[in-house]
Amino acid sequence: MPVRSLTTLLAGIVDYAGLFPPASLDMAEAVRNYATYLQGPDAWALGRFIVPASRLEEFEREVPRTSSTPWKLSVLVGADIRNDLTVLLEFNGRNHDKAVADTVELKAASVEEVATASALVPETFQLFVEIPIQSDPQPLVHAIGKAGRCAKVRTGGVTADAFPSSGDLARFIRTCITEQVPFKATAGLHHPIRSIYNLTYKPESERGMMYGHLNVFLAAAFAAQGMNDTELKALLEEESRDAFRFDNEGATWRSRRLNIEEIERMRRSVGLSFGSCSFREPVEELRMMKLL
Repeated sequence: MPVRSLTTLLAGIVDYAGLFPPASLDMAEAVRNYATYLQGPDAWALGRFIVPASRLEEFEREVPRTSSTPWKLSVLVGADIRNDLTVLLEFNGRNHDKAVADTVELKAASVEEVATASALVPETFQLFVEIPIQSDPQPLVHAIGKAGRCAKVRTGGVTADAFPSSGDLARFIRTCITEQVPFKATAGLHHPIRSIYNLTYKPESERGMMYGHLNVFLAAAFAAQGMNDTELKALLEEESRDAFRFDNEGATWRSRRLNIEEIERMRRSVGLSFGSCSFREPVEELRMMKLL
């Protein structure tokens, strides 16, 4: 039986991105997978289905019409924001009984782009703005917060150079907390604990150091409680399974402790979710580690 602190940390956290690399599934298979996960024992950890606006019509042909509650979608919007939003709104008008896009994700690299995107996307949608973090992200995060929106950080990819440094990632998390801006992460968080893994599912895949979703979201929770930058970076770099402990009252990393209320508060207002092209991999590895 999963302990309360772990289910609190991970409830609804995995936005399913099976259409995207390295899985790159076709629409029919990705939709079938999501339908299966919704009915499975790990559905408590499942978030939204992620789909590009350009593929909404394709999704519409595949989504089951028998679901008891409409699926929730997060829609990736491209450079032509107005056109993609028109497609999204028309989709919602046709499909409100079986699937509803209530979240939008897009990229911005300047304060001006953040302001433009925020003005175009209706406030009825939750908006995640993906920003670069190699340099100080404070101006961008501040602009996102000023617009009442959420930030998004890319935590990996299919090549080693797609992963941010632990210092840059720690600074992003700290900035989001300081600016009171919720965030989601995307890519490279298939595994619970940081280690060296294959970066794709190909037999000849390049290997590289990948962050763990436990590292990232516990780091967010501890940072919200005032953890210093040295410890925060060390937590993001932690590779020992034995350094993490979960029970019904809270979670521990080495000598540092979080209670249930602190974990709940982080998930509600700081670290909202992460996108993963696999849903089974994150939960099955937790089970193999005897955390589930």
